[in-house]
This record gives sequence, C-alpha cells and structure tokens, in this order.
Amino acid sequence: MTLFNVFSLLGGLALFLFGMDIMGKALEKQAGGHLQKILSKLTDNPIKGFFLGLGVTAIIQSSSATTVMVVGFVNSGIMELHQAIGIIMGSNVGTTVTSWLLSLSGLQGDSIWIQMLKPTSFSPLLAFIGILLYMGKSEKKKGVGTILIGFAILMTGMTTMSNAVEPLQGEAWFTNLFVRFSNPILGVLVGALVTGIIQSSSASVGILQALSATGVITYGSAIPIIMGQNIGTCVTALLSSVGANKNARRAAMVHLYFNIIGVTVFLAGFYGLNAVVHFDFVNETIAAWGIAVVHSAFNIAATLILLPFANALERLAILTIPDDAQKESFALLDDRLLNTPAVAVARARSATADMAELARVGVMQAMSLTHTWDDTLAQKVRDEERKVDQYEDALGTYLVKLSSHELNHADSQSVNTLLHTISDFERISDHSVNLLESAQEMHTKEINFSADAREELQVLEDAVQDVLNRTTDAFRKDDLHLASKVEPMETVVDELVRAIKARHVARLQAGSCSIEYGFVLEDLLTNYERVCDHCSNVAVAQIEVAQDSFDTHAYLNDLRSGHASTKESEQFQRRLNRYRERYLFPDEAAPDETEDKQV
Repeated sequence: MTLFNVFSLLGGLALFLFGMDIMGKALEKQAGGHLQKILSKLTDNPIKGFFLGLGVTAIIQSSSATTVMVVGFVNSGIMELHQAIGIIMGSNVGTTVTSWLLSLSGLQGDSIWIQMLKPTSFSPLLAFIGILLYMGKSEKKKGVGTILIGFAILMTGMTTMSNAVEPLQGEAWFTNLFVRFSNPILGVLVGALVTGIIQSSSASVGILQALSATGVITYGSAIPIIMGQNIGTCVTALLSSVGANKNARRAAMVHLYFNIIGVTVFLAGFYGLNAVVHFDFVNETIAAWGIAVVHSAFNIAATLILLPFANALERLAILTIPDDAQKESFALLDDRLLNTPAVAVARARSATADMAELARVGVMQAMSLTHTWDDTLAQKVRDEERKVDQYEDALGTYLVKLSSHELNHADSQSVNTLLHTISDFERISDHSVNLLESAQEMHTKEINFSADAREELQVLEDAVQDVLNRTTDAFRKDDLHLASKVEPMETVVDELVRAIKARHVARLQAGSCSIEYGFVLEDLLTNYERVCDHCSNVAVAQIEVAQDSFDTHAYLNDLRSGHASTKESEQFQRRLNRYRERYLFPDEAAPDETEDKQV
C-alpha cells in the first residue's frame, strides 16, 4: 500500500462522512412536520414506541440523533422515561437501514440489473439529477437535490475507500491485525472506540464495509467489532445527557444498558453455540452485505430479547441514578432539540401556547377581581405574570438560536410568527397586572360603579373574553380561519370602548357619576382595549406570515377600507355586523334577540 493509497483512503473517508452528514441533515429537514407528527404519537406501549423509534431513525438515518432527541424530550418533561425505552430500542433497528444501502457497493455480477445497482453506476446519475434539482427555485426540489447529492457523495466516498484499501489484502500485518480482532473483547473495544470517536455507528459500520473489500476480514473478526460499534454509538446520548435532569440521564443509561446487555447475551449465545456446533462461516471472509446482515440480526435479536424487559431496564437505570429528596424541574426549552430544527420549532410553539394560556387566564382572573376582590387570586395573577416574563426571556433566546439553524420554509415561517407574537402575549400579561391594580384601587377606595356602568362593562368584558379565547385557540390550533375572526371582534371592542366613554361623559354631565370613578373606568377601558390590540397583532401576524408577508398595517388598512380582496372584505363586514348585534348594551338589545354563536 503506497502513500497515495493512504491519501485516497483519507479522501474517501472525508467524502463518506461529509456525504452522510449532508444527506442526514437534508432528510431531517425534508421530513420537517412529518417527523414532528411521528414523534408526537407518544405511547405507553413499548411495541408502538419501538416502531416509532424505528420509523424516525429510518427517516433521518441516525440513531444518535434520535436518542439525543429522546433525551431532550425527557429533559423537557414532554416524554416519560418508560415511553422513551421502546423508542430507543427502535432506533437501534432503524439505523441498520444505512448498512443495507452501503452494502450495494459489494454487489458482484455481470447482469445489467446488478451493474445498475452498483454505486459506481448510479451515483454519478444521482449526483447529476441532484444538482439539477438543487439549481431550481423550489425549496422542496432543492431539498431532494441535496439528499441525492449527499447520497452520491457518500457512495463515492465508500467506493474510494474500498479501492484505496484493496492493496492491503496482500499485507501480512493487516491480515494479522484482523486475526487479533477475532478475540471478542479486543474486537468489541476497537469497535466501541472508533464509533465513540466519530459518534456514528452507521459511519463506523460503513468504514468496516469498505475494509471488507480487502477480502481478509472474516465473520469471526467482524462480529465483535460490530457489537462494539453498537456500544460506541451510546457515547453521543451520554454526552448529550450531561447537565440534564435525572430522567434524561436515565434515558441515556437505558440506551447504554440495552446495548451492553444485548452484546453480552448475543456474544455469549453465539460463541457458546460455536463451541458446540463449530460454525463453518466463522473463518470465511465477510462481504459488505454480510456485515449488514450481522448488524441487523444483532439489533433485531436484542430487541426481541429485551423489549419484554423494558420495565426492568427502567428500574436498572433508576438504581444507577437514584432519586433524592430535592425535586427536579424540567427544562422549558432544551438546546438538544436544536439539532433537529423541526422538533425544536414544534417545542417552541408548544411553549408559546402555554405562555398564551397563562396570559389569557391572568386577564380573566384580573377581570374577576374588578367585581370581587380576593388577595389569594391577586397573588396568583402576579405569579402568572412573572411566569409569562420567564417564558418570553427563554423563548426569545431559544428562537434566536433556532433561527441560526438551517430551516425549511414552513419552520422558518413558524419561527417568524413566534418571534412576533411572544412580546404580544407578554404585554397581554402585563395588562392583567394593570387590571389587578385598578381592581385593588376599587377595593381600597370602595368604588362601586352605577348599575348602568356595570351592565355596559359586562358587555365589554364578554367581548374581550371572546377575543382572548379566539386568539389563543387560533394560535394553539394554528387555525387561520379562526384567526381571521379576531380582527372584526377587536373592532367591535374599540366601538364598545368609545360608546362607554361617551355614556360616561353623559352621566358626568347629568351628575350621576363622579370624576374619581371616571379615572378608574378610563384605566379599565384602556387596558381592555390594549389587550385586544395585542390579540389583533397575534392573529394578523399568524395570517400574514402564512401568506409570506408581514405588513400588518397595510393588511389592516386594506381590510377595513375594503381594499382587500372582495371575498375578504365582504367576510370581514359580515362578521363585524354579526358581532355588533351580539354585543349590544341592554338598552339597545331587542327583547327577543338571540345570540348567534356560530359566527
């Protein structure tokens, strides 16, 4: 083997690892929302969890990425430890798909169909098709093109490595090296070490498949190395769990225990049978497809053996990392999920929905304090406002980090929407404290509005609650149709506020209300109106970002002036009229009027 062969080997290894990296990231990016849908189907059934993990790993071609996601989910509190176990086992089987794809490099035969399946035949074609798609304007085509280019680079690297190591078949030292690896302990250690360094069992298996082209690697030397590769891949999850809560670290330990126990049982069974039966294939040379068979056979066998003992693995992890008296909190947003942007976006959106609900409840509670003061409830409103502030700080930082990652179009839209809406939800929460302060002033000064003023405020409060409920529901469900109903409701609230102010002035002139009461009323009206303004901002941001635009002022002006599309303007006016009819003051409502709840 010459120096130039070494150069070729290193270059092939570089291409192989680079191709695997960009293909995996492109697959993950294209999966996007589909990946989140798969991961959202959490289950307490280990078998369903197994297929969930298998499916996700087959999509993104990386068991390490799947287990890191699982650690992040457990650390965030959105997945229980027992739910994670089946997924971890499934990820080990899912990662074997890669070794089967790589085994194509070892195909032999003169048939045109076999020749077409060899990487040297189809990789150049995939690269050509991929670059044509990549040069297109469609983001989806670019994504598919990147996958094809990544796969072509990966296969080219695989072929280059195989060609570079072929001269090693005549080197006695290389043959003797793999004879030593027939020692199960040494082989497991080498496989674990190499995989731990490159942090990818798929990549280390691929390297072994390339080395198999020398024809000197036997089943006896390959099997222990493959076992070690399965243990080495646990390094990524273990490193990821550093600094996480106990359950997240336990999830990483379950991954390690699963592979260690599986390897121990598999090797004990294999070498025990070999001592009795003396398998002939042990001393035969192994091809790339044979490595794929062993890799799959081990992971499937280990799953079949250990899946029924999922609860025992959980208890073993708990014994390793026991509970203590101090209760741990969950991470609001886990940086581990940033490596999978589609999942991180979904988690950020879920956290924002929680923030929105806190803000909504805070306003509702503060509103009730204006009728009946309660010290305990007032403290709860203040506590919820502080929580909302914490959400805004955490989400703002997280979304900035997330925006620096490569996102597909849908995820990029979601991040833009969240960045524009978290401040609005925080301001809504601030107004809950403002309302609380007005309520406290009313309680301290024993301010009681007139019967007419109370009836008018009740109509306004009903409308404000309606706006809040519609806004948070539209955001949580990502429902543009529901979001489009917020703006006409906000217009009605503005009209009600103006009307109440005019009626208050009339009562002042008639001497039936005092100026001091008017100050408190003005504060209440201002806060109600601004709460609805922020709700409008949230709903319009949701609509505009979905339309690849973000000019809220132009959108609102067009909508209200009738310059929007005919359908939008007519729909806005129709809803506005219906909401006006729904929220009438008692002296305006007809005796037989009924509310239309289906608007």
